[in-house]
Amino acid sequence: MPELPEVEVTRLSFADRISGARIVHLRMGKPLRWPLGCDPQTLVGRTVQAVRRRGKYLLLDLDRGLLLMHLGMSGSLSFGASQPKPGPHDHADLATSRGVLRLNDPRRFGAVVYAAGEQAPEAEKLLGRLGVEPLGDGFDAAAFHAGLKRRSAPVKQVLLAGDLVVGVGNIYASEALFLAGIRPTLAAARISRPRALKLREAVRDVLARAVQKGGSTLRDFSNAQGEAGYFQLEAMVYDRAGQPCRVCGTPIRGIRQGQRATYFCPRCQKP
Repeated sequence: MPELPEVEVTRLSFADRISGARIVHLRMGKPLRWPLGCDPQTLVGRTVQAVRRRGKYLLLDLDRGLLLMHLGMSGSLSFGASQPKPGPHDHADLATSRGVLRLNDPRRFGAVVYAAGEQAPEAEKLLGRLGVEPLGDGFDAAAFHAGLKRRSAPVKQVLLAGDLVVGVGNIYASEALFLAGIRPTLAAARISRPRALKLREAVRDVLARAVQKGGSTLRDFSNAQGEAGYFQLEAMVYDRAGQPCRVCGTPIRGIRQGQRATYFCPRCQKP
């Protein structure tokens, strides 16, 4: 599933090129996770002013309203001067005066949703419960620790929930917890203030490095220019069960948490 770094990398790969473009046509294919919410024809003539990210959502700000896009479990965006004939998994084409933005989504868990504004019910339903942005100035250390102290669930599950801090998906939660030296099964409420501060910095560091590396391509992720990511090549624990820890040599352990794979070093990460 594309996580925050992959979504940010995707945004960076086409935002400048589509900004200022006028919408010429919007083709919607098979139904996606949520309906568009308007007649596609009503968007013709509107201008794309900017592309932002909120968690794992891309927000295309229009001169009137906005489009919210989500890549779902296996979706990807591509942007080019033109696109080939739509295939069976090409579910949305936003044709503009500067090129065509296409959503390809084999599993159809992605979305393209129109909202009149960020406070509109359609947008509030998707964005209203998201936590703070981990790479932004609002990711406050004291508030993060206070939020952890209110949770009895394992810390990795709290990170994945997205209502305390948004966008820390499975890969990067495992990596951040390793960097912070915290066992993923530890109850969030038991994390001290110094360890919470260390975890906050680890989350920011891991996500920033992942963006710099173009995200992680474990299966078929690529940005809107068709480029793969390389962060997975330097992963310390993720998907390395049985392999020696890059720090201490202890075999990395793999377990299941909430139906998700979790990886950690039993020596470097303290309970």
